[in-house]
Amino acid sequence: MGVLLCVVALAVAVLLIGTGDFGIPAADVVRTLLGRGEAAHEFIVKDLRLPRVLVGLLVGAALGLSGAVFQSITRNPLGSPDIIGFGQGSTAGALTVIVLFQGSANAVALGSLTGGLVTGTLIYALAWRRGVHGFRLVLVGIGIAAMLTAGNAYLITKAEIVDAARAVVWMTGSLVGRDWDQVWPLLGLCAVLMPLVLACARPLRMLEMGDDIAFALGIRAERIRLAAMGSAVLLTAAATAAAGPVAFVALTAPQLARRLTRATGPNLLPAMLMGAALLVSADLASQWVFGADRLPVGVLTGMLGGAYLVWLLVTERRAGRI
Repeated sequence: MGVLLCVVALAVAVLLIGTGDFGIPAADVVRTLLGRGEAAHEFIVKDLRLPRVLVGLLVGAALGLSGAVFQSITRNPLGSPDIIGFGQGSTAGALTVIVLFQGSANAVALGSLTGGLVTGTLIYALAWRRGVHGFRLVLVGIGIAAMLTAGNAYLITKAEIVDAARAVVWMTGSLVGRDWDQVWPLLGLCAVLMPLVLACARPLRMLEMGDDIAFALGIRAERIRLAAMGSAVLLTAAATAAAGPVAFVALTAPQLARRLTRATGPNLLPAMLMGAALLVSADLASQWVFGADRLPVGVLTGMLGGAYLVWLLVTERRAGRI
């Protein structure tokens, strides 16, 4: 299943590179990527569209992987970074830089990373009570998310019109205008953090059976939980810094991956690949349906993810879990 998801993500990425005001057939896109394309396609494919698609793949993979980590730790399908406050923390850091300091794009990215880390530390500290219980983490996170959302709205009301417009555009979550300046930092962080998180797959599976059983199997629960959560928070913050707060990918990707694989456990690798496929597919759908760059991908994922969240809540209620 992982191979299939990888193939789907790459196929959609090729189609997305060829989509735009100047359409390029998929075969020509592949030839250009392999260095055998026409000169007219080189600039469009490699300089304009490839960085955007790479950012989409990396952001989707980072969000899908972080969502799987939090849903495993909380043992709750609603344990998603954009619901329990981590995404809002990254947004708050970026808005602070935009509104109060009129910072550059690099400063906004750094602010987003800082905001995510500070929020993650705060939520972990408030949820700690002889360990971190999943239900308590979700409740604390939802409360922090509500306060951060209110603070973000206040920042926008106090901003100058130009800064407010810039902040609102950033908050929609978009891949428009992404270039190699966003690719390399995100790729570097993902190259370090993703293997670290994937290495936690087996310990996280043990933790889902309870801390006592995990301890009996030689798993140091809090150390694994802290390492996985810290890496997932950094991945969420890095993804938000690169593309803005793209909603609901972290929520839906792990659940869809679990349903496709029909496997127990955190399903980290399938969730990561599903997130990448979902985000580039949503960007491709927005361009095909609404036209090139007319609808930010974060708007589409928000609409579809909101519908999925309602369905998930109804399903969980019928099952008696909430």
